[in-house]
Amino acid sequence: MTVAREAVNAQKQRSGVSRMLHAMGYSVAGLRAGWSETAFRQEALAAMVLVPLAFWLGQTWVETSLLAGTVFMVMVVELLNTGIETAIDRIGPEWHDLSKRAKDMGSAAVLLSLVVCLGVWTAAIWARLT
Repeated sequence: MTVAREAVNAQKQRSGVSRMLHAMGYSVAGLRAGWSETAFRQEALAAMVLVPLAFWLGQTWVETSLLAGTVFMVMVVELLNTGIETAIDRIGPEWHDLSKRAKDMGSAAVLLSLVVCLGVWTAAIWARLT
């Protein structure tokens, strides 16, 4: 005898436009949750200045894409880092070496994305000024 089991995640049962609309809702909820984080909020506000500036500074579509893309990359990495930290915090507040390691690695990923962004922007500004 087979027993019908209910899906753990209702999203897995959806398809087509319904799935896409629900996924968009989850994405918007994720952006709202990210906005509650100070670092993400600062990066989003910087993006509101830097992305339009990328269209002025970039001399080709490649340069413009790199400038804007690195800004968005920082925001993506910040959201992933926040997701890691949130999942670790859900497990428990006690200190654990693996939890610290995961959080440190997420933080390092944010730092590296910021270094890449700064490098691309510095090179573009240098090229524009010389």
